[in-house]
Amino acid sequence: MSPGTLQLVEALIARRSITPDDAGCLALITERLQAAGFHCETLVCGPDDFRVTNLWAIRRGTRPGPTVAFAGHTDVVPTGPLAEWHSDPFVPSHRGGRLYGRGAADMKTSVAAMVVAAEEFAQRHPQHAGAVAFLLTSDEEGPSVDGTVRLCELLQSRGERLHACIVGEPTSVDQLGDMIKNGRRGTLSGKLAVKGIQGHIAYPQLARNPIHQLAPALAQLVATEWDQGNSYFPPTSWQVSNIHAGTGAGNVIPGEVVVDFNFRFCTESTPDELKRRVHAVLDRHGLEYTLAWTLGGEPFLTPVGTLSEALSAAIRAETGVTPTLSTTGGTSDGRFIAKLCPQVVEFGPVNASIHKIDEHVAVDAIEPLKNIYRRTLEALLA
Repeated sequence: MSPGTLQLVEALIARRSITPDDAGCLALITERLQAAGFHCETLVCGPDDFRVTNLWAIRRGTRPGPTVAFAGHTDVVPTGPLAEWHSDPFVPSHRGGRLYGRGAADMKTSVAAMVVAAEEFAQRHPQHAGAVAFLLTSDEEGPSVDGTVRLCELLQSRGERLHACIVGEPTSVDQLGDMIKNGRRGTLSGKLAVKGIQGHIAYPQLARNPIHQLAPALAQLVATEWDQGNSYFPPTSWQVSNIHAGTGAGNVIPGEVVVDFNFRFCTESTPDELKRRVHAVLDRHGLEYTLAWTLGGEPFLTPVGTLSEALSAAIRAETGVTPTLSTTGGTSDGRFIAKLCPQVVEFGPVNASIHKIDEHVAVDAIEPLKNIYRRTLEALLA
């Protein structure tokens, strides 16, 4: 028998896999999956100073059926001040029923649980239908340019179809199983630079204050209702994150003001429509400006269907908890997978400690998480 889920989680935590360094995590996982009958391909992408390791693995059954994929990442965010950790973040440590270490919650526990669930499923159901697959990357916490998106491009070029995918994001709030993410909002950022004419503050007639010019347009943008949301998503929001202007001197009218803002948008709005409406406001106010846009990710939504129902039933069977479907929070690699897979959901352990000092996961949630993943495979492919 291969080592259990807890041992695999500990082995992954012990690898210092800060983005984009995989630190051998995927090699360990590849060895495990190959032993379980998976065909594994490693795809290394990116420039020499930012090499990203990706893994595509698939185990095909003996009967027709859907391809059910697990997706996740082995990379973790930096630790922050080591002196503030109560134990080495890359030495798995146990205290009070919790397993501590960087990546414990986000998302090495999920990845380990998925791997062991797939091993158990293959052992129990060697003649299963369809296929079980993995898309794993070491670039989810970073720019996400050469990670999951490259795997998706590879699959699309081959005509490989995915029918359902579980992303192992830590979605639970208070206890394992209380929340599944069945979609995410999109993110669209803008850097707006409004030009004025610098001058002495005592001679405003000889200058043009870009802050004063921008203020009415800014107020209109703040007050705009972009959409009303829908039964799955809250309304699209627009927020300013930074405003920069001035020389630091108290007697100089600035020559420019720069504003950083962001949309978190739902499926009721499109990036092009949001851009058009912002430009219309700025043009209406006669501003001299430049505006650079960055689309961080488009929204995706998986309505209630076979995947969410199978996963919800597995959660109830294992924990007694009835999960809530939610689209709250930031973005995930699900946004890339949703372009080629009609059903994408996220599910994993409690997220309260992610990216924090002393990140941890409850030890007694690890085996149930693995069992939930395995039960879901059994419902869809056994």
